[in-house]
Parts: sequence; structure tokens; C-alpha cells
Amino acid sequence: MKLDEYDLKILETIQKDGRITKTKLAEKINLSPSPTWERLKRLEDGGVISGYYGRVNLKNIVPVTTVMVEVVLKRHQIGDFKRFEDAVTSAPEVVECLAIGGGIDYLMRIMTSDIDNYQRIMDSLLEDDIGIDKYFTYIVTKPIKNLCSIPISNLTDKTTANRP
Repeated sequence: MKLDEYDLKILETIQKDGRITKTKLAEKINLSPSPTWERLKRLEDGGVISGYYGRVNLKNIVPVTTVMVEVVLKRHQIGDFKRFEDAVTSAPEVVECLAIGGGIDYLMRIMTSDIDNYQRIMDSLLEDDIGIDKYFTYIVTKPIKNLCSIPISNLTDKTTANRP
């Protein structure tokens, strides 16, 4: 899908305010409401916009501990990766899992009530025998930067915006 400067402005704007009205969005990107709506619909239909979310500050509701976990698998066959990925996909406390190139296989972000519960989660994953060889735990003591938006303007330029 070809994106122009208006499309990029729409994407940057709705990342910051997913509840913005179409009229305000049109004003913000300096385009009339009808073409803005058509562009937004095209971005949604094309899968560029995959959804709209509300950001919840869990610490205002319940105590929460965030843990980053590096995981190395015992074996590296396709079935081993699939078994691990299926297991962590179904674990609700694993809120993010990334396959990593280099010395580790995965980096997970786990959100849980406390360290004891985190250890129970890891013990359960180990008992399920999903192929974990070793894991390294890092307790998040203070979030420094946590953006929900992607820096589109930093990742694109005029040639990128016009690529098919």
C-alpha cells in the first residue's frame, strides 16, 4: 500500500489519540473530513491500522510486578519453537514474547502480582516441558520509557512513503 504524507499524519495522530473525532482528525492533518474518512477507512481495510486500544495504568488498580525473561531452548527444531510459542501464547501473564536472534531465543515480558507468583508461572512453564533449557530473570524496578505509538516519521522518509 502506498502511503503519502497525509496517511502518515493520520497514523501518527491516531496513535496519540485513538478517540479523536473524524472532524478533529481532518483539522489536525489539514484535509477536509470526507477525504480524511476515506483515507482512514483505506488504512483500516488494508490492515495498516489493526485496532484501537485504551491504555490502562494497572498500578492504579492492583499491585503489579513486571519481569523481563530471557529464554534459551534446549533444541532448535521447528517443533520446539512451535511448542514454546503455543505455550506462552496461552499464558495470560506473558504480555509480550519476542523471538530474538543471537545468544538467546526469546525475550518475554511477564506482568504478575508479585515475585512469588512470577516464580510459580515459571515453574509451571518448566513443568509443562516446553523445551526451556535456561532462563534469566530481570525484575523491572522502574519503567523509564513505554510508548504505545510507533515513531512513524522517524522510520519513514519520502521514498519509503511512496513504496508499493
